[in-house]
Amino acid sequence: MERELALEFVRVTEAAALASGRLMGRGDKNGADQLAVDAMRSMLDTVNIQGTVVIGEGEMDEAPMLYIGEQIGAGFGDPVDIAVDPLEGTNLIAKGLPGAIAVMAVAPRHCLLHAPDMYMEKIVTGSAGVGVIDLNAPIKENLAALAKASGKSITDLTVVVLDRDRHRQLIHDIRSAGARIKLITDGDVSPAVAACVDGTGVDMLVGMGGAPEGVIAAAAVKCLGGEMKARLKPEDDYQTQRMLEMGINEPDRVLGLDDLVKGDDVLYVATGITDGDLLQGVRYGALYSTTHSVVMRSLTGTVRYVTAHHRNDSKKIYGKRA
Repeated sequence: MERELALEFVRVTEAAALASGRLMGRGDKNGADQLAVDAMRSMLDTVNIQGTVVIGEGEMDEAPMLYIGEQIGAGFGDPVDIAVDPLEGTNLIAKGLPGAIAVMAVAPRHCLLHAPDMYMEKIVTGSAGVGVIDLNAPIKENLAALAKASGKSITDLTVVVLDRDRHRQLIHDIRSAGARIKLITDGDVSPAVAACVDGTGVDMLVGMGGAPEGVIAAAAVKCLGGEMKARLKPEDDYQTQRMLEMGINEPDRVLGLDDLVKGDDVLYVATGITDGDLLQGVRYGALYSTTHSVVMRSLTGTVRYVTAHHRNDSKKIYGKRA
């Protein structure tokens, strides 16, 4: 992929963040999501790519735009696969909570796992966990291995877990091992990325979340040299059939980074909507609005943070004031 595309994709996530951010804290998660989808889809049409949505808002009959299989972009340039989440953390923005982002991953055609909307068991760490963590091992063993590899004690580690009933035993086991826990209500892409960045205070993400979000997070983990292990968890025959169509014939197969994101040229782009561990949320001013984004490229290992000031009369692109 041309490296010049990186900033073009930043414009895409900026548009989604600026549009949806105006509904922060107003209890309208569906309205905020729709604003993000509309803005992202409109901006993608300006990018010089031949894009195919492989992870998006759902199947064609479920989503009018950014549906799986939709062709996007200006129609020429690089053929790429795109995984998008125009608003990751719909409940977060509705309640004005931290961590909502607009995010996407881009890779050459056939390089992103076409993960259907099902659960995925995940464990993510930074570079210290490479070759160390094991999805099949008890969490206590993984914590001990990561602590040893990173030169910390288990009591120094902070683990992010979605606050769900299905994680009651996992949370108990982490506490019993002596590690600290940061429970989150929604949105596990941002903490997965944070686990791979020094200084965020996050050492590991573990638990079961969405498979599409897992693939998007894997793009960032690959860019940052971190480690991720995952396993799809179908709940019915339809989801099992979707797994088979993806070429995953073993239900208990552990997926590594190269299974989730093939090759060495993937982009991860995100813009903060509400404040989080890595990104500030949108700031709306009288004349200008400010966004804070990150763009990563695995081929070069480059991580760029982009602060942009948008003149407010650009709202014809980014959405009207609510």
